[in-house]
Amino acid sequence: MISNHSFTKLKQLRVDNSPNVRFLTELEEPRLRGAIRQRDQELKEDRERGNAFREVRGYELMPSLNSRSYVDRMEPMIVLSLKTGMRQGEVFDLEWSDINLRNKVLTVRGEIVKSNKTRHIPLSPIALDCLRAWKAQSKKTGGRVFPADDGGRLNNVKKSWQRILKTADIEGFRWHDMRHDFASKLVMKGVPLNTVRELCGHADLNTTLRYAHLAPDHKADAIALIG
Repeated sequence: MISNHSFTKLKQLRVDNSPNVRFLTELEEPRLRGAIRQRDQELKEDRERGNAFREVRGYELMPSLNSRSYVDRMEPMIVLSLKTGMRQGEVFDLEWSDINLRNKVLTVRGEIVKSNKTRHIPLSPIALDCLRAWKAQSKKTGGRVFPADDGGRLNNVKKSWQRILKTADIEGFRWHDMRHDFASKLVMKGVPLNTVRELCGHADLNTTLRYAHLAPDHKADAIALIG
């Protein structure tokens, strides 16, 4: 045991407890959508070229992608992340039994979330249409909504995500930032912070307060009260 040491006089580093929140700008949103559409078209064209190659040689053809709403799981996963604020792990673990298309609500089970608390997220028209189309295409009524190719749990989609961002010319935007985008857009539309907290499943309001500065004119209105 030592009674003291030379580091006792060192001051603790100052850390910003309210870092800047990254969300998509008005210019980045259409670029992201365009990059997704471009990716879909390229994958469809690649499949058609591959089938033409196989047909000439008498090989078995791969299923055509032209009639599908989505070429694979990437677009519906991105749409759902942007419109529900779900964490990536929550999306990976989402099951069809968690989704009520009739009542337009999605349930995030407590056993798959950090807070261990179940939350319910109303589905926007875009999210609802996306899930309906994906369900019709996948022809599944149970199990994971976005399974891996082998039917198990997805591990990551980093490579596909990075290619989409590169095509969209979007930098410094992580998959997790789609969750920030969801919360930020709600606050900027005037949604109360406590409602945002409930939708995002934040353990306490302090986490949600990082978005408070985005609320429309909330500080200006407060200052106006004192003339």
